[in-house]
Amino acid sequence: MYPVPVAGVRELLVTSGSTMAAAEVARQMSEGARNLSLSGHVGFDSMPDQLVNKSVCQGFCFNILCVGETGLGKSTLMDTLFNTRFEGDPAVHNQPGVHIKSNNYELQESNVRLKLSIVNSVGFGDQINKEESYKSIVEFIDAQFEAYLQEELKIKRTLHNYHDSRIHVCLYFIAPTGHSLKSLDLVTMKKLDSKVNIIPIIAKADSISKNELQKFKIKIMSELVSNGVQIYQFPTDDETVAEINGTMNAHLPFAVVGSTEEIKIGNKMMKARQYPWGTVQVENENHCDFVKLREMLIRVNMEDLREQTHTRHYELYRRCKLEEMGFKDTDPDNKPFSLQETYEAKRNEFLGELQKKEEEMRQMFVMRVKEKESELKEAEKELHDKFDRLKKLHQDEKKKLEDKKKSLDDEINAFKQRKTAAELLQSQAQQSGSQQTLKREKERKNFF
Repeated sequence: MYPVPVAGVRELLVTSGSTMAAAEVARQMSEGARNLSLSGHVGFDSMPDQLVNKSVCQGFCFNILCVGETGLGKSTLMDTLFNTRFEGDPAVHNQPGVHIKSNNYELQESNVRLKLSIVNSVGFGDQINKEESYKSIVEFIDAQFEAYLQEELKIKRTLHNYHDSRIHVCLYFIAPTGHSLKSLDLVTMKKLDSKVNIIPIIAKADSISKNELQKFKIKIMSELVSNGVQIYQFPTDDETVAEINGTMNAHLPFAVVGSTEEIKIGNKMMKARQYPWGTVQVENENHCDFVKLREMLIRVNMEDLREQTHTRHYELYRRCKLEEMGFKDTDPDNKPFSLQETYEAKRNEFLGELQKKEEEMRQMFVMRVKEKESELKEAEKELHDKFDRLKKLHQDEKKKLEDKKKSLDDEINAFKQRKTAAELLQSQAQQSGSQQTLKREKERKNFF
């Protein structure tokens, strides 16, 4: 649970009561209180013990985001940090894009329970075009902020048992090139530095020599500063950890080596990596910065990372989202804003925009209907013209056919007349021929 700020109390009072009453309460809270001495033991000195007992009973949550190219040993380092073996399949290099994979675990050490989330950016840096590699990471972080904000804005909230999935720290794995940061590293860290606590680490630091490693560290910090990348600085305002944190800030970025393999060195079994030329001891500070990373990340500054996530990064996201929604702390007269008035103003503004859009859509609909009617009338006119043309063409064709039929009928009649005349002539010729034949027969008979 996180403490409620005075501004939050004031907003609640403004919401539940009048503005004047809230302003009066805020004024009284801002005034200095008198110091009084006690004449006997009261018992509120047990508050720290009560808080510890309550926190131990509820347990803690811690969410780690691992960003880096495939093959830099992110999973191995997580196993080494928490002295266990988290399940997971090794990533391949043929991912079409970057996607986020989150795994949740419950760990217990002594009587303290820890809900641990390890989020890995699978496929980061494996694509040819790396321009949008950071987008899925940024979207995931914003999605966790949005989920927490939505839970806060609910009427019936359950923040006491809400699973906080906001990213508390980003371990950014840098390839041990020994030269300089890649453009992808600079762009990604610049996009993330306002959303999450970034701790840069040089992965597989046993692959370069000590001299090269020290120069590489200086080069990395110089490039981060020159490009305006804000990484997480271990806090020095607490006197109990100021000295060690100030010293460790000078060692950033940490050069780490991870290994779950235990090798017997002397009389002890130690986590190490065995090479033909020698052995790299993971927990030997002369060999790598793994112990420094574990001390700073888990044993000293875990609660500060959680607090920074809530008070800095989440508050920035929350403020931007509420400002986008139209909420403000004060009006132009520097008076506290009423949540109800802000809601009503925003609602009226929204209804006005809705009516405006509705009117625009209505006008657009009417205009499109008119355009459609005009198109239909034009199409109807074209159809009528086409029908008239076809009708006239049909009439012309019909007239031609009738004329041709009449001509054919005249030719038939003339042919019939000629045929009749020919038949008549033929019959007359046959009659005259038969008469002549009879006459000749008679003449022949008379001759004999």
